[in-house]
Amino acid sequence: MGGDHGPSVVIPAAAIALIRHPEMRFILVGDAARIEPELAAHPALAAKAEIIHTDVAVAMDAKPSQALRKGRWKSSMWLSLEAVRDGRADAAVSAGNTGALVAMAKFCLKTIHGVDRPAIAAIWPTIESECIVLDVGANVGADARQLVEFALMGAAMARALFGIDKPSVGLLNIGVEEVKGVDEIKKAAAVLKEAPLPIRYHGFVEGDDIGRGAVDVVVTDGFTGNIALKTAEGTAKQIGEYLRAAMGRSFLARIGAVLAQGAFRALKEKMDPR
Repeated sequence: MGGDHGPSVVIPAAAIALIRHPEMRFILVGDAARIEPELAAHPALAAKAEIIHTDVAVAMDAKPSQALRKGRWKSSMWLSLEAVRDGRADAAVSAGNTGALVAMAKFCLKTIHGVDRPAIAAIWPTIESECIVLDVGANVGADARQLVEFALMGAAMARALFGIDKPSVGLLNIGVEEVKGVDEIKKAAAVLKEAPLPIRYHGFVEGDDIGRGAVDVVVTDGFTGNIALKTAEGTAKQIGEYLRAAMGRSFLARIGAVLAQGAFRALKEKMDPR
């Protein structure tokens, strides 16, 4: 129940999830005194929710090492992961400190055999559909083996979410030519190109290929991926400001804005960085 806004956002989000998936049940971990008033406004959710009380939360500015050391077993983040580990939950969702979540998840849940590091994946809107980009922040760097692991994890996610039997995978690089890029990217490319993996290796992709939907899965290290993600979020907000300014410049522009309201709403939803 952490994050920038806590239960006031998380509880309504859970209520929406329940409407979309009525078979779901919820374990709400956090300060019961803050959860219960929000939950009272959503009786359908309350009927399918269990509260686990703790008033210990990981601060948004806490370093992962601090989160692991200081009373981790009492925090809402740890207890939610523990529920997954013990089989009481199938998944844990958090709006809290990302670095702490990755560190705690690796410590509590471990990684599956053959996977060295976890990665954070983002669902990225494209012109026609969506693609998966990973890593967008869990690891500052990644060697060739880890990039290959990210490719396999991203492909598995694409199969599960998009129903694609053999997802196309591209490595984010500074150019599409095989001679470009650092050694680790080239080594990863060689493995993905030759190994009998359940993917279609596309080759190198550039930053502008992400939004075009050139591939189903874009693989990169967390440093590069996070910068790409934040740049895209900033661009979306910038375009929104441009549109607002343009629509208010004249009477005719305002009339046009009213007539195009539906199209603008669809564009806003598509480009919403949240």
